[in-house]
Amino acid sequence: MGKTLTFYTNPQSRARITRWMLEETGLPYEEVVLDFGTTMKSPGYLAINPMGKVPAIRHGDLVVTENAAICAYLADLVPETGLAPPVGSPERGSYYRWLFFLAGPVESLLTAKETGALANPLAAGYGTEADLLRTLEQAVAGRQHLVGDRFTTADLLMAAFLGYYMWIGALEKRPAFTAFAQLHASRPAAVAANARDDELAAAHPFQPAAQEA
Repeated sequence: MGKTLTFYTNPQSRARITRWMLEETGLPYEEVVLDFGTTMKSPGYLAINPMGKVPAIRHGDLVVTENAAICAYLADLVPETGLAPPVGSPERGSYYRWLFFLAGPVESLLTAKETGALANPLAAGYGTEADLLRTLEQAVAGRQHLVGDRFTTADLLMAAFLGYYMWIGALEKRPAFTAFAQLHASRPAAVAANARDDELAAAHPFQPAAQEA
């Protein structure tokens, strides 16, 4: 590519999703591990991401934050991998749909539920929990892929979201959710990403009082 790709992360955060995506692309990258409340809020990192959160990537002079945006950007760097459907193909619209459904309504509802701050369904973009869960279940039930007949970034994000939220107990373990998450968590890139993050987690113990990402 000719540009250095730098990954800002903490193994106890949602940045694990970006790690998995990086491994799927096969692109070389440098990692910078940040700690909650200290280096993540340092002036140097705030110049990269003013939110003081991870993940973030820097590709040359370009900075991208937010998991869905990062994953979509990385997929487009390696079109030969098929991690994103071709621009203009019928599958591209469905691909965008699931990326933003997960990053928007799903993330918002499950976070609100975890904190006990659910909004009025008429005002909230996520509507009702029942509607959202039914939509998720219909999307993955009996299927290996959300878009077309091969693995894409939409599958990665769906599997990562389902696996994480079931693990913390925010999402019920419906058979369709479990099957989809386990199928894709067994991919070599996912296994490699988890191994690296588990290694880093042992060296960077979780600090609940300072956790902000």
